[in-house]
Amino acid sequence: MKLDPTIANTITELHQKMYEEGKLLSKSQLEQYYQTFKSRFGIEKLSQIDGEELLNTMHNLSNTDSLVYWLEYKNDEEFPARFGSIAGGSGLKYGIYKRKETGQWMTGSPSNQIELSIEEAIQIARKHRDQLQIGVELLDALPYPGEDQDYAKLQSDMNENCPDVSDTAWGHKYFSLLYPEKLDDYHNPDYQRFHLIKLLQLPPEGDGRYIAAGRFVAISKELGISLNSLTTITNQRHGPPHKYWRIGTKSGSTDESYWNNMRAGSHVSIGWSDMGDLSWVEYSQNSKDQLSEIVKEQYASKTPQEVGKTTRKIFDFVTRIGEDDIVLAADGKQILGIGRVIGNYEYNAALGFPHMRPVEWLSFESWELSEGLQNAVAEIRKPVNLVEIERKILTPGKETISIPTKSIRKKLSGIPGRIQEILERKKQVILYGPPGTGKTYWALNTAKQLAALINFGKDFENLSSEEKTSVTIMSDGKPGSVQICTFHPAYGYEDFIEGFRPMNVDGQLIFERRDGVFKRLCKQASRQKEQNFYLIIDEINRGDIPRIFGELITILEKDKRGIQVFLPISDESFVVPDNVYIIGTMNTADRSIALLDAALRRRFGFIELMPDPSILGDTSIRGIPLRPWLEAINQRILQTIGRDARNLQIGHAYFLEKERPVTEFSHLARIVQDDLLPLLEEYCYEDYETLERILGKGLIDRENQRVRHELFETANDDDLIQALLSPFPEIGTSAKAVSIEQETPIDEDEISEDSDSMNE
Repeated sequence: MKLDPTIANTITELHQKMYEEGKLLSKSQLEQYYQTFKSRFGIEKLSQIDGEELLNTMHNLSNTDSLVYWLEYKNDEEFPARFGSIAGGSGLKYGIYKRKETGQWMTGSPSNQIELSIEEAIQIARKHRDQLQIGVELLDALPYPGEDQDYAKLQSDMNENCPDVSDTAWGHKYFSLLYPEKLDDYHNPDYQRFHLIKLLQLPPEGDGRYIAAGRFVAISKELGISLNSLTTITNQRHGPPHKYWRIGTKSGSTDESYWNNMRAGSHVSIGWSDMGDLSWVEYSQNSKDQLSEIVKEQYASKTPQEVGKTTRKIFDFVTRIGEDDIVLAADGKQILGIGRVIGNYEYNAALGFPHMRPVEWLSFESWELSEGLQNAVAEIRKPVNLVEIERKILTPGKETISIPTKSIRKKLSGIPGRIQEILERKKQVILYGPPGTGKTYWALNTAKQLAALINFGKDFENLSSEEKTSVTIMSDGKPGSVQICTFHPAYGYEDFIEGFRPMNVDGQLIFERRDGVFKRLCKQASRQKEQNFYLIIDEINRGDIPRIFGELITILEKDKRGIQVFLPISDESFVVPDNVYIIGTMNTADRSIALLDAALRRRFGFIELMPDPSILGDTSIRGIPLRPWLEAINQRILQTIGRDARNLQIGHAYFLEKERPVTEFSHLARIVQDDLLPLLEEYCYEDYETLERILGKGLIDRENQRVRHELFETANDDDLIQALLSPFPEIGTSAKAVSIEQETPIDEDEISEDSDSMNE
């Protein structure tokens, strides 16, 4: 099937543009790199070695001259990373790996790892080598150019004769490097089918990594470009794979349509308003089970089957729909609009359909689709429908729209418990550590919790809306019992205690004496002695502390609370009440606590907050295990930057959103580009040689003194993953990375088209 003329012209234009920009390899370059790989790892070469030499040549990731290292991490002038990425995951994806910590060869599964003797490991390497030999023979016999039936036979023969290597990403990449004219370099079958659909090509029936290759071969011949160039261009044009969803627009209980609201508000949304804000729901079986219990409680009349279906729809909407997914707003089989998701889950209690996803509308053409007909949320999976959706998006003339008082004694635990203990003992505490370690988060949340316990006798999360408001800001506009200010170089005594401020009165400039934030808080605390008041001073070390605090230094100490001093400006008496507490935060990347005023240090307790990658848990994003990756980055910083490196590490909080690890790769990419890279550039004083030692050649162009920001374009996601992981090949073989690589317990089978549970 020939390409749509519009698509063919687009790819031809992109080919010319990307070739001129140096983003595509020339024919001679491709031939050179393929020959280099074959001379080192071709089947003839592997057949000449055996024993431990074969084992290490094929499977030792710590050996930069090994086959697996070249397939996953090699990226230099000798052999660039331009042949499809297989980065991510643990060493178990090769069927065998050498554990970093012990040097022991391992096999098995993430949940059942098996230690191997050297001889057992060699036997596995031999089996892999022999199956690669069989695959090479099958590819030699494959006609060129082959038809669908030829590739279907290849797939069947591969499955039968060499499944241990052929049905792996690394095996497919190996074969594609030896037969680049017969196999595409998409090493994941989902990628192959996704890009064919984007090209309006219906993928061939059947599963496997080889069955669809003939379609890419045919397209490359039609356009007269290499397979490697074709896949590079389609990556650029289509970006990473996404899903397609049908979202119902009518309430199942009232038959009311919410389509006009969705269209005008640039969002899709679902009902079940009794469920409340579901921002807490995450993609895990435990979270899904909790959601199911709430559905069961809120909709007691539903049968167990209905509860399960409702839970699945809500869960999918909140957790499985992601940025760049395509959504179809539908009324029955009638499609009303097609949009692209551009943001995370949101909740708006004022709407009848309160659970929302912001979208960019792509088309408002009305047409019919039967798949997912009776479901409020249904993933569209049939290729024929996906091709039709893409055809509608491509249709010229599509419309678009712009996004327009009780006391309770409760002992807290963890970091809040440590803060509580110091406040009770000294009244003041400073949380210090590198950036991104959660200092402000812990200060604010602990203060709110303590205020709620003391002032209302219950946890902050259990307060009513009015009670929560009184903790943070009073209903009459006055500050609540938890207040915050930020020190900076221009911040002074007049801002904190009292001073004169200019104001305009009848056109005349006069100076009026005003109370500062701490004096106002102390007055409020003196009037409301039954409550506790907390002042959070963010970035306390950025101000001139002796000047800001003035005579307050004397009366801050716990045993001097209640002692009167006279303020020099107003000549008023002033005391620090016993029910006032101070929590400061301090970024040690700016200034060590050793440099703080000695008198101040004596009056404060200190809690050090360092990076804690364990908070990231088992989160893995597109094969990047966040916890081992952050640990590796910080280890490089410690080894590279020098004496202050301990305080210049990267904090885990950079990778958290709403107290949970980020899960979207697009979000991770923005964090790296917008937060981490500028921070590390500052640490290294724009020394790109040092930056390269930390982040690797994939991200840093040392010769041209720049960061490779082009990697952060959506179409280059695979290259970015490669660049992020290539400096740390060992993390794929660490016990932590392997343990993370557990199969998800979430069942993602196609949702049945039930007719009894439309959108509420």
